[in-house]
Amino acid sequence: MSSSTLPAYPPPLAQDQLDELKDHAVDWALAHGFVVRPPPSSVGNQTIPVVTHAPFALFPSPFPRRCYEQALKLQPLFNALVESVANDDLFLRETLESLSKVDDFVGRLYDIYKHVQQEGVAQPITLGLHRSDYLLHVPLDAPPKTEPVLQQVELNTIASSFSSLSHLAGDLHNFLVNRTNYFNDSSLPSPDITLSALPRNSSIKDIAKGIAKAWSLYGSASAVVIMIVQPGERNAFDQRWIEYNLFYEHKIRLIRCTLAEIADRGTLQGDQRKLFVGQSEVAVTYFRAGYAPTDFPSQKEWDARLLIERSRSVKCPNIAYHLVGTKKVQQILAKPGLLERFVPDARHAKMVRDSFTGLYSLDGSPAGEAAAKMALENPEGFVMKPQREGGGNNIYGEDIPKALSKMSVSERNAYILMDLIRPPPLENIMVRQGQLIKGEVVSELGIYGLWVSDGSVVHMNETGGHLLRTKASTSHEGGVAAGFAVLDSPLLI
Repeated sequence: MSSSTLPAYPPPLAQDQLDELKDHAVDWALAHGFVVRPPPSSVGNQTIPVVTHAPFALFPSPFPRRCYEQALKLQPLFNALVESVANDDLFLRETLESLSKVDDFVGRLYDIYKHVQQEGVAQPITLGLHRSDYLLHVPLDAPPKTEPVLQQVELNTIASSFSSLSHLAGDLHNFLVNRTNYFNDSSLPSPDITLSALPRNSSIKDIAKGIAKAWSLYGSASAVVIMIVQPGERNAFDQRWIEYNLFYEHKIRLIRCTLAEIADRGTLQGDQRKLFVGQSEVAVTYFRAGYAPTDFPSQKEWDARLLIERSRSVKCPNIAYHLVGTKKVQQILAKPGLLERFVPDARHAKMVRDSFTGLYSLDGSPAGEAAAKMALENPEGFVMKPQREGGGNNIYGEDIPKALSKMSVSERNAYILMDLIRPPPLENIMVRQGQLIKGEVVSELGIYGLWVSDGSVVHMNETGGHLLRTKASTSHEGGVAAGFAVLDSPLLI
């Protein structure tokens, strides 16, 4: 699936056909909860509840079946890798000690990690709801018809969003196939969009299934799940589907709280340090916030984060899992021999390593100086990444030399350098707030992972469905919530 071998896509339909598809799709989205809250600036009266359809691709985007299946096979390996790294205290300290001195946010998280390690971890049950993100890559100098390879962008261990809306994106495309057949015509120079090419996506159910398993292991039928959310969350409906599936499928109550509300209402009770919010005992604390410095505007929020971590509730993620998701850990694991320390099976280690792109330290070591020199000489070939989630934080191209020139060697250590992944572009039509946006796009595949263990006993290690985000090929960032991308589903070819 290089750009030179792709068939014409999307189908060259007439404008009235595109408008009919869009009208069907927008109404289906609004009728089925495929929605987000609009930005506050676009809503006149803030007291009236308003939603808009989630941004989406009108056509499912072609994606190589072999790469999709490769990503599915990788996810249980990444789930187990996170668990192994999170339980290696020496590795985490060696990796994060110097980083914590130049990155205040990571430093505060690392302080919480050290606190609970010294005090003693109250809960041996671990719950991981991860998402590993990938792009297709074709080198700039590749010959024509070169097939793309799958390369990992990052591994998310906290607040892996869109598991519900990504499922609905697939349902939307299924509906359009059934309702309109996408006006398939054998005379058109495009691949048919068929149901058999749209993979089943179970993510809307699977995330709740993982939480429910951890809740059951906690062992209190009256306990609740707390979801930590941001104030004024626009993506609340993606989160609400998890709440509703927990309630209807598993008879479990979920309560939404901000970190500030936990600080006001949360207490630890008894020698086991059970977490209570008001009168409710908390079995699972599921973070959909707490991944960015802006989630901690005061000491109050940090106090809440420490309170949760010290408690007996099952944390998703616990602080060690959160730290394993930093870009620095990703870069260190790519060094020769390091991954194999945690993945002893040689075949599995090769599968994981083959998904890595080039990752480099920017510290003051000889290797770090060499990486900085590479970035200055060829900035268009790299991306600089800080230890942040949520989109919009990376540094690209000509901005890299500008950024490096302003940094001390120690400040550089807060970033890693990564080879720029070059996905083959294709054409599609994006729909945002009812408007058709035609153009060249690229797609990023995410695979959700479910992990539940109690000490050395693994209760769940599975894939949990997929996410496809599609963005304009001129956009470096890929976050839907950050406004860069739309929700999509893969058309396997």
